Amino acid sequence: MSNKIIPLRNISRRKFLEMSMKGGLLIAATPALLSNLASCKRADSRGTAIAVDKSILAGVIGKALERGGDFADVYLENRISREISMEESVFNSGVYGIRQGAGIRVICGEKTGFAYTDVIDEESLMRAAEIASYVARNNSEKITPVDLSLAERKSYVTVKRPLEEIADEKRIEIMQRADQAALDYSHKIKMTSISYYDQFRSRVIANSEGLYLKDELPLIMFIVNTLGQEGARRHMGRQRESYHSGFEMFDNKVSPEAMAQNAARESVDMLVAEDSPAGTMDVVMENGWGGVLVHEAVGHPLEADNIAREIGAFTGKVGKKVAAECFTMVDDGTIPNFRGTINFDDEGTPAQKNVLIENGVLNGYMTDILSAKQLDMKRTGNGRRQSYRHIPIPRMTNTFIQKGDDKPEDILASTKKGLYVQSLGGGSVNPVTGQFNFTCREAYIIENGKKTKPVRGATLVGSCMDIVSNIDAVGDDLDFGVGFCGKAGQTAEVTVGQPTVRIRGINVGGSRA
Repeated sequence: MSNKIIPLRNISRRKFLEMSMKGGLLIAATPALLSNLASCKRADSRGTAIAVDKSILAGVIGKALERGGDFADVYLENRISREISMEESVFNSGVYGIRQGAGIRVICGEKTGFAYTDVIDEESLMRAAEIASYVARNNSEKITPVDLSLAERKSYVTVKRPLEEIADEKRIEIMQRADQAALDYSHKIKMTSISYYDQFRSRVIANSEGLYLKDELPLIMFIVNTLGQEGARRHMGRQRESYHSGFEMFDNKVSPEAMAQNAARESVDMLVAEDSPAGTMDVVMENGWGGVLVHEAVGHPLEADNIAREIGAFTGKVGKKVAAECFTMVDDGTIPNFRGTINFDDEGTPAQKNVLIENGVLNGYMTDILSAKQLDMKRTGNGRRQSYRHIPIPRMTNTFIQKGDDKPEDILASTKKGLYVQSLGGGSVNPVTGQFNFTCREAYIIENGKKTKPVRGATLVGSCMDIVSNIDAVGDDLDFGVGFCGKAGQTAEVTVGQPTVRIRGINVGGSRA
């Protein structure tokens, strides 16, 4: 990646802007990269950011399959990104990056050969294809690639204010507004950290089935962290928003002030938190980011690569009841402009709405090309990769619990005693066993159907089957949160969501018995 980090703590705002995304942070880039950058600024640039002749791609696919194999594809990518960070009301770094390259894959039976190159030219692509082809060196059967034909996919991303047309002063202004709003919330807010990130990603995909695709997607992520302090007690609040969108995200979807105030509220409210009790108790999960629990505990075990290995809690259970009847779980890559939305996955399969569990019955899994072949299932549009340097694997997109019929206030009122989880922190799951653990960043005791005193140190521990079986109330207030999903050394942009739900009898770890 071509980028440069320049310390900016002692640099004036004017100097920062002079050095920033207008060129001051761009360092030695190849002419090809700069050409791609220029192409992204044209109003008619869709599909033209990576210019590789189709005949070259066809030759690369042929080279990849010259030793045999069942399938081959070429994935070309160009990312142009900028990141600005601000701490304690001072801009301290700016990063501008350009990354491009290509990955070539060959599938031969159960085996996958893969190689990548950071240089997109015919010689480098052919060399990578030759390396990937060695997976099939003992396979005498050869297939003839289908002639490439440009395909069209429906777009689920609209842009009204293209990122390349936005002056850097506007980005700075958004960050300053959030910073000021957080500090104005309370004198107990002692520090803020604001991060702005955007990128423009271009993709070209070609494969031995004749598929030839191009697209370009923008992405913005905005993060506000606030530190509340009173005496020796501290708490860090956080708000994140992210969409595949132009800068209009800040016009009609995201308010920097509201984000900052919510983060600051959490920081202040949790300063008086007591140690959390431990034991088995009913848990009410607030709508939105709480969906990350099901993402981890249920979503990952439903990714088909482990299922193909016949490991995992949901193996062999398609068509069977695996959850409470009120539980329906969906992975939908087609929700307009969401962070996890894709027009097509990184293998070229169209984005889809996949109802994974419906009224408690398991419908299917999330597949990529390889796992779909192994399981004799359809491709669901979940073959995703972190970059051209990685192979695609089954990954979630926008995953959520479908809204139910219960009113959130009724769910809380009918819970006599338990834990109200307003926001989760970090967590993990073992996709083989389905065991998970999650820290609660903001949680409250439930007493007589009311949310009362805040508690710290609460941890949710259990298994995916416990979660889906013990949900007995699902609200009608579906909302979403955004984040990064890690798996097999790769990260992916995802959205998670849920309405308010109640889970009976979760093990809660805490610091007070």
